This record gives sequence, structure tokens and C-alpha cells, in this order.
Amino acid sequence: MYELKEYLYSINLSKDNLMDGDDEVWEKKYPAFIVNKCLAPCDTDLRTVMLVNEMNQRHHLDNKLQYDFLLNSLRRMKRYSPWMKANKSKNLEYVKEYFGYNNEKAKQALDILSDDDLAMIKKKLNKGGRK
Repeated sequence: MYELKEYLYSINLSKDNLMDGDDEVWEKKYPAFIVNKCLAPCDTDLRTVMLVNEMNQRHHLDNKLQYDFLLNSLRRMKRYSPWMKANKSKNLEYVKEYFGYNNEKAKQALDILSDDDLAMIKKKLNKGGRK
């Protein structure tokens, strides 16, 4: 009970207000940030991104207000998008180790480095041993 999929199903398809009942736990357990993160990558309806952005800007509002806004503003439709994950690049790990950079600086360095530079970095970091 009180699962993320139930909140998303009510916002996207059923339009049943889960927080109108006597059970106050629905409001307390509402994961506003996660719901916004699930709805944002929807590419079938660009309006969704704009409405989710409004809720991100007004994160201080009560959970019920945020839920009601999304419930009543979004059109009824299926919105299933893959969970957004950060791409992990092996080259990023090489640059981080070679220069001692954090993720952000290493990503910037990857944009600048050529393939020859990356090959040289890999060669210098090669510790030998079995593959």
C-alpha cells in the first residue's frame, strides 16, 4: 500500500484522488520529488515537462497541493518512460584517475580530449597483468 505506482496510476490514468479519503498516510507518504522525476522524461506530451517544472519550482508546497495540481492538470494518458540513469563511460574513469578530477570536470575534459589523448592516458594507466 502507498506505493509509487499507485500515485502515478492515479495521476496518469484513473484520476481517482487518493488523498480525499480518511487515510492521512497517503499525503504523508507522497514522494513528490520521485513522482516529478518519473513524469518529467515523458516525450509524448511536452506539457507534462512544463507542469512538472512548475512543481519543482514550488517544492515547498504541501504534498496534497502538489498531487492535486498534477492530478487535475495532466491529461489522462499512459506515460511510461525509462528511468533516467547516468551513463558511465570507461573513458570517464580513466580521465578521473589520470587527472584526479571529479565527475563534472572529467566530463568537461572528455569533450576536449581527442582519441589519441585518450589512448595515451590508457597506455600510461596500464598496470599490466592478465586481461
